[in-house]
Order: sequence, then structure tokens, then C-alpha cells
Amino acid sequence: MASAEQFFDFAAEVGFTKHMGGVEATEELVELCHIGEGSYVLDVGCGAGATAVYLVQRHGCRVAGVDILPRMVERARETARREGVEDRTEFRVADAQDLPFDDDMFDAVITESVAAFPEDKQRAANEYVRVTKPGGYVGLNESTWLQAPPPPEMVAWVAQEVGAQVKPLTREEWVGLLEHAGLKDIVARVRHIDTRHEAGGMMRRYGCLGMLRVWGRMLRLYVKNPAYRQFVKRVGQGGITPKNLDQYFGYGLYVGRK
Repeated sequence: MASAEQFFDFAAEVGFTKHMGGVEATEELVELCHIGEGSYVLDVGCGAGATAVYLVQRHGCRVAGVDILPRMVERARETARREGVEDRTEFRVADAQDLPFDDDMFDAVITESVAAFPEDKQRAANEYVRVTKPGGYVGLNESTWLQAPPPPEMVAWVAQEVGAQVKPLTREEWVGLLEHAGLKDIVARVRHIDTRHEAGGMMRRYGCLGMLRVWGRMLRLYVKNPAYRQFVKRVGQGGITPKNLDQYFGYGLYVGRK
């Protein structure tokens, strides 16, 4: 199995991050979190900056993004410059469990396939709430066990596909996390995974030119970096998608108001 460090380091190098549900899930978070023109949004685990740029361009808000990897933050800044929105975005290196912002700063805090990774998920959720303004919203798009406990082969596949350190929760556990962080009016919408839709979502998220850039970086890295070639080989040996995946694994949108 590929290590978590390799998984994210290589993703940062090629400038590619993904989350389940694609742009449609992002739009649903926007609606649930009441994000609109003039909103100040924190994108935790911003990756290469795709969502941050999308929010600025589509909804006219300001976005701060944080990621634990310096290379991801560099990629996010590159994306913002290329798309001409660097004046409405800012990106910092930071841990979700210790956000470098004052209390009550943001109208909304969102994460997409991020909150399942920190070791102390409650601490991270508490941080999301701390930096949100009173009356603001925290919204998560996170991997979810539809049945628990999942079989070992399902856990192994998810770790290979989503990231070696990922630890999904059940719907009830995600809701409990937000409740314990002090949120109210919690909405939870759980979805099954459509693998074909997920594949198409990459193109909708990055566009043709964006995907060409990603594929070009992947090819260059594959040619030049032996460690990356070994990484690709290990991922390829991870096995086919389990037939009963939709019974056990999905994602959920979890939103609460401070």
C-alpha cells in the first residue's frame, strides 16, 4: 500500500486533488452554507486550489485556503494567479487541528475529503467552529461508512483509493462530531458513490486544459522519478473496486450553524 506521505506528496507535485461528488457536491455545500457574494470562506485542505478559485469565480466571495503541505499551497497560489483571482484569495500552510486565524472570522468554513484524515477529528471540528462567525456555517463533504463495521477488504480498498491515513466515520459519528463542537440545525445528506460520475467529475472540476496540465505533470514525474513509478505500480496492484462498495462506502454532506 502506498504511504500517506507519498499519496499527498505526489498529488501536490502534479497539482491534483479530488473529493467525492465533484462540483455538484461543492455546489450543494455552497447552498447549505449560504455562501454568496461577499462571503468570506475558509477552505480547509484546499489542495491545488480548485475549489477556492471556483468559489471566487462562480459566487463572488473571498476565500482563504489552508493545506498541511507547502507544495499544495504553492500549487493553489499558482492556480489563483493563472485564473486571475489572486486578489480575492490567500493560501497558508496550516494544520486543520490548529488553524492560524482569530475567533469568529469566517462566514463559512468548508472541507472536502479532509476531515477524515486528522487523528483528532474533534479537535479539528472545534477549530472549524472557533474561526466561524456566530450565525455562520461549517460544512463537510466527507467519506462515510454506510454500514459498520466494514469488512477488512473494504477498509484496505478505501485506504488505497482515498489515502492511507483516511478513517471514515458513520453518519451518526459525523453528526455527533459537529454537535459536540457546538453547532446546531445540523443537516446530514448521505450519498452512495457512482464511480462513473466520479470519473467524469474530474473533468468538470478541472476542465480540459486543467486536466491536460495534470496529465502532463504525471507523465514528466513518471519519466523522471523512480519513486513515483513504484508508487503508480503499487496503486495499480491495489485491486479492482469491490463489488459491494455501494453497500458500505459513500460520502456525506454535513452542515451545521454556529
